[in-house]
Amino acid sequence: MSVDIGGRLRFVRARHKLSQRELAKRSGVTNSTISLIESNQMNPSVGALKRILDGLPMGLAEFFAIEPERPRKAFYRSDELTEIGKQPISYRQVGDTMFGRSLQILKERYEPGSDTGRVPLTHDGEEGGIVVSGRLEVTVDDERRILDPGDAYYFESRRPHRFRCVGAKACEVISACTPPTF
Repeated sequence: MSVDIGGRLRFVRARHKLSQRELAKRSGVTNSTISLIESNQMNPSVGALKRILDGLPMGLAEFFAIEPERPRKAFYRSDELTEIGKQPISYRQVGDTMFGRSLQILKERYEPGSDTGRVPLTHDGEEGGIVVSGRLEVTVDDERRILDPGDAYYFESRRPHRFRCVGAKACEVISACTPPTF
């Protein structure tokens, strides 16, 4: 059984009504460390996790014992989507937390020329999406395609991949991944 440490930390931080910056300040770690842990891009040592939890305050046993209620909300207005990206790429997530969920749905917006970085992304799971507007270059392994509105992609996320908006217009995509990785 794997534990979503990042999602769990995001859940308890939100429950305590703290920003990432405030929790970092209270626990003596950097804001970027909190961000990397919450996005499951960094797996903290037990000591680092204890130091962070001391900023709440909360013990390790309580942290791992928490079982949040499954979200009951079924519908979300556009203004209720949670922004989890940074300009020039917007990732608007359906739902405010992925803790306890097995599917993540995003409305993505790439400004002209923006991309996910020179280093390809790799993570566990699967992902897919449909281009709604604009043109999106998708690279998976050594294969590269330019997708137009209505075109789609689907692949195992362990395969190195990256995304780039091509053309003069912003590109919008509706995507899903499982398990949630952002």
